[in-house]
Amino acid sequence: QDPAAPRTIVLVKGAVERILELARTDDRAAVTAAAEAMARRGLRVLAFAAGRVPEPELRPGDLAGDVADMVAGADLTVVGLQGMADPPRPDAAGAVAACRSAGVAVKMITGDHAATAGAIAAELGLVHPSDGHRVVTGAELAALPADALADVVEHADVFARVSPEQKLRLVQALQSRGDVVAMTGDGVNDAPALHQADIGIAMGRAGTEVAKDAADMVLTDDSFATIEAAVEEGRGIFDNLLKFIVWTLPTNLAEGLVILLAIALGTVLPILPGQILWINMTTAVALGLTLAFEPKEEGTMDRPPRDPSRPLLTVDLAVRTLIVAGLLVAGVWWLFEWERSNGAGLDAARTSALNVMVVVEAFYLFSCRSLRRPAWRVGPLSNRWLLVGLGAQGAAQAAITYLPALNGVFGTVPISGAAWLRIFAVAAVVAVVVAIDKGVRRQRY
Repeated sequence: QDPAAPRTIVLVKGAVERILELARTDDRAAVTAAAEAMARRGLRVLAFAAGRVPEPELRPGDLAGDVADMVAGADLTVVGLQGMADPPRPDAAGAVAACRSAGVAVKMITGDHAATAGAIAAELGLVHPSDGHRVVTGAELAALPADALADVVEHADVFARVSPEQKLRLVQALQSRGDVVAMTGDGVNDAPALHQADIGIAMGRAGTEVAKDAADMVLTDDSFATIEAAVEEGRGIFDNLLKFIVWTLPTNLAEGLVILLAIALGTVLPILPGQILWINMTTAVALGLTLAFEPKEEGTMDRPPRDPSRPLLTVDLAVRTLIVAGLLVAGVWWLFEWERSNGAGLDAARTSALNVMVVVEAFYLFSCRSLRRPAWRVGPLSNRWLLVGLGAQGAAQAAITYLPALNGVFGTVPISGAAWLRIFAVAAVVAVVVAIDKGVRRQRY
């Protein structure tokens, strides 16, 4: 309160546009031009105004509505502008570029001045003066009909002076186009949009508890680069999961078909049920599990996102599953019959059939290390656990073939070196056929 007169002094700060609506100034154009000049430098601009209102003085118990009425009735004068620098993190621009390369559209939604948003967006590489993109303001969004919003959201990447309700509308507009939307936010007013988004991401450091409660996850370091890293890591995990499925489906199918075919033909089993159990127990751990440790492939962030409606096992992968399973069954039966017709005993033929099943699975494992690239282009030393698994599986096969104790349990017998050559020959043929099939279909996997 001014001691020299019965008046209360009111000090107001806020967005430049709003302060100019409330305040008296002789040169609004000069204030606006100064604010825009600061905003174009990427500064967040606040305007300050001061004025007096007649008694009664403002008391601490006054309601918010009374305060707003008093401010509206004050004789305010603009007294200055303040520009605050809040530059993007050094790694943000690279993360934005990586997301765009991966087909992830990045859009900025902010309450800042349009010029400030445009300057920051240019630093991040979201907009360029030559690409024709512009900053869409909340006022422009408010004037749009509902059916035009989705088209605007598709083509614009920066939205400024946006209200909480408009953030929610933007998320809904993107979802109406079939997009999977991840929304980041930290304030109370971001909560509706965070809740509406498919993936709501609240800031762990600067975020309010309301935002964290509304979100699906909390970003502990408040860094956009962490989101980009999570996208890349998620793609790598999904790829490895799919690789394991593509490896295990045909091998397990072949194991079942070998038994089923023998029963259907009424002939002797080429592999005993106990031997099938051995194959499942050892290969799933020693071979298949190692695919979980495959490093992310080159170009993981250079391919478009996967359509959520696309089935996990596509037609092309299903065809590949049938091809590999058919080759495995044919290889087992051919070798089993060849061994028997050339004088080998039943146990020896079954031992060769058991080993050809495992060796083919090991050869096929190398093909599954990448669904798109040839096996020889994947670094053999990039997954040390695969080498450990192959060594363990090799030791296990030597044990079941040559240790008398396991021979008695599983019905196996030692086999000759010539039998091993035939086993590896069958595996090589299967590997070549799979490589040809991959070369034809890899772009569709």
